[in-house]
Amino acid sequence: MPQSSIKTTCCVAGGGPAGMMLGFLLARAGVAVTILEKHKDFLRDFRGDIVHPSTLELIYELGLIDEFLELPHEEVDHLTGKIGATSVTLADFSHLPVHCRFLALMPQWDFLNFLADHGKLYQGFDLRMRAEVTDLIEEGGCIAGVRAKTPDGDIDIRADLTVGCDGRHSTVRERAKLEVEDIGAPIDVLWFRISRRRDDATDMFGHIEAGKMMVMLDRGEYWQCAYVIPKGGIDRVKAKGLPAFRDAVVEMTPFFKDRIGEIKDWDDVKLLTVTIDRLRQWHRPGLLCIGDAAHAMSPVGGVGINLAVQDAVATANILAGPLKAGNVVHELLASVQQRRSLPMRAIQRIQVVVQNMLLAPALASAERPTPPFPVKLMNWFPILRRIPARIIGMGFRPEHIHTPNAT
Repeated sequence: MPQSSIKTTCCVAGGGPAGMMLGFLLARAGVAVTILEKHKDFLRDFRGDIVHPSTLELIYELGLIDEFLELPHEEVDHLTGKIGATSVTLADFSHLPVHCRFLALMPQWDFLNFLADHGKLYQGFDLRMRAEVTDLIEEGGCIAGVRAKTPDGDIDIRADLTVGCDGRHSTVRERAKLEVEDIGAPIDVLWFRISRRRDDATDMFGHIEAGKMMVMLDRGEYWQCAYVIPKGGIDRVKAKGLPAFRDAVVEMTPFFKDRIGEIKDWDDVKLLTVTIDRLRQWHRPGLLCIGDAAHAMSPVGGVGINLAVQDAVATANILAGPLKAGNVVHELLASVQQRRSLPMRAIQRIQVVVQNMLLAPALASAERPTPPFPVKLMNWFPILRRIPARIIGMGFRPEHIHTPNAT
């Protein structure tokens, strides 16, 4: 039995981008919200560090953009790549209809701490770290809250609404027995860091060669690198040995040669098992899942964070008023899924096409790749670069802040 119990209007399981944005917006609108984050802080490496233009636009609408951009970050207004011997520009963000026409590369912990600090300005914002959701409280077929493990013992958090924002390995969706549709992915990703020098190239880019692919994100003092491998291929990579892996990285990025020794052992290389899935139904009475808990995304395009934040804004827009008024919101939960399902499915479809038609064949081929025809068109007609920029930077059906500021 739990040692204590509390009551709140909304309980948010998970302090990632979806959970923190939702908690902040609800508290800002005058709704009592408790956010449960299982870790002691947000300092976890090899997470998505891209803040997209549509997310920056939301921060602008909140009146916080100047303060946000004072945080250390890098700005990328176009994406470049190399397919075989051909250099290509894949997206140009400089024409987007927003105030910040660039990707902001920023450690996710800075983004989350920023939301937490501003959430704490509101009386109804209750962020509890080292609080891990372990089960749901169900009464009469309705989810009435969660049970969480904390350093001080188990605690029950009873809530009018519980929102699962606890990621692709969501305890909430598993305990709720929500049906998952696994779409599959033919790739996995190895994440690692390499220090950055002043004379290194500054563009964020990807490089595809026969049997290999790597993406590099400029993080100022270091490169955050993603080395793409076939699904389940980690054992084959390790069997060849660490020196062979280092050689493969240098072959993709020759200027790493004088510092590749920074990868000292396999502990410096983290495996991201790529998953694309989605819930058939995101909700039950008293419960809603959003973000990765509702739809795990591929790292292609780095859009998972953006979709999670957009989910949170839509959820707050639809539910904040009824929650504050104490009205039953069960019938409104389907409205969140209905609004966010189309943009999620569209992005997942694009990711599947890119993975199956470009990445998987390149990884399986022994021949040096050449750019596919659509990429060639973008080199010939630069205006076409605005299309992937719009998809990556804005997504489909970008949300806007409609919740009030209760102060």
